[in-house]
Amino acid sequence: IHFFWGGTPCILVMFNFFQFDISLPVLVDTKAVLFCSPILLTNVIMTTWEIFLGDKPPCIRAYKRDTNETTETNCADERMTWLYRPTQIPALQIDPVAITHEGHYRCIVAAYGGNFFYEYQLRVLVAPEVTLFQSENRTAVCKAVAGRPAARISWTPEGDCVPEYGYWSNGTVTVQSMCHWADGNVSIVSCSVFHETGNWSRSIDLNPGKFSILSEELWVLYVTIILIIIVLIKNYYSFIEVTLVNKI
Repeated sequence: IHFFWGGTPCILVMFNFFQFDISLPVLVDTKAVLFCSPILLTNVIMTTWEIFLGDKPPCIRAYKRDTNETTETNCADERMTWLYRPTQIPALQIDPVAITHEGHYRCIVAAYGGNFFYEYQLRVLVAPEVTLFQSENRTAVCKAVAGRPAARISWTPEGDCVPEYGYWSNGTVTVQSMCHWADGNVSIVSCSVFHETGNWSRSIDLNPGKFSILSEELWVLYVTIILIIIVLIKNYYSFIEVTLVNKI
């Protein structure tokens, strides 16, 4: 495009612009690889990674093809590196992934014929620790401890439930659901925990005492039957012995 600026003829060169936005969930303590442009490296002039993590200054990693030069600015985290040499694959590797790596990652590729922007919104997931225990008065407590994001809890059968949420400084959330069942006919209850990293189910018996009493009664019954059988067998052999003696 030709135009004049203060009487001086100028030329504005317009480049094609391509942008890709990707939401990337990654499990904590695993390895993540962020790929950039799939175009031929021979067409690439320069590749730049811009990494924005919270309120920290952005980390910038760049590779210039014509001089085969790489530069880094504000990149002190040794867990973030080039996957291979940027002359081969200009991908970014994070190994292992920590909660602090959650943020915005931008790859800018300047190439002949256009510029490519790859935007990654990296979300770090943490699987919760699931526990279920019985409290008092036919009450059970199901916990999903330190998950990221917060887990969701449901019960079977449904009861009178009260949820609680605890937020930790590292961004994880503990979810607790305390449920009460007034109906004495409800015995086995189950809590189901739903999370992006997986689903869990736990069950508990609200009436363990009844089963303990029943087991004790059955044990006494079995012992009594065995004793009766032993006495009958002993009496039988005594009878046989007396009969044989009388015949002699």
